Amino acid sequence: MKDLIWDNALSVDVDEIDDDHRKLVELFNRLNHALENGDATNYVEAVLEELISCTIWHFRHEERLMLNYGYDGFEEHKAEHQSLIETANKMRNMFLQQGRQALSDEIEPLEHWLTGHILSTDMELGSFLGKVM
Repeated sequence: MKDLIWDNALSVDVDEIDDDHRKLVELFNRLNHALENGDATNYVEAVLEELISCTIWHFRHEERLMLNYGYDGFEEHKAEHQSLIETANKMRNMFLQQGRQALSDEIEPLEHWLTGHILSTDMELGSFLGKVM
């Protein structure tokens, strides 16, 4: 699988959110490489844990901004975040129980979710924040 490439198409035009997204893309690519390269299981697990932790932190960051600026789409956006956290936790559990291949099979759907979320829901949030910040 190819690396995710950060470019202006993924920018929501809010620097602090874009910085978070760049970090998530970097960690996603690191996880993908670790799986492709056959890196040690404990390393793959560490990268996956870091990706999940950073994702949760980032979601809380976005949610704080939404609350602070009175974003109308807060509940729907938060629900999407919760769905991804649940998916990521399922991926972690599958990896711990079934190994590397179970996680490898889920990488592409995770990529589509990540980019899809940024290109739709986060773009709407970025547009709103760009007007009120």
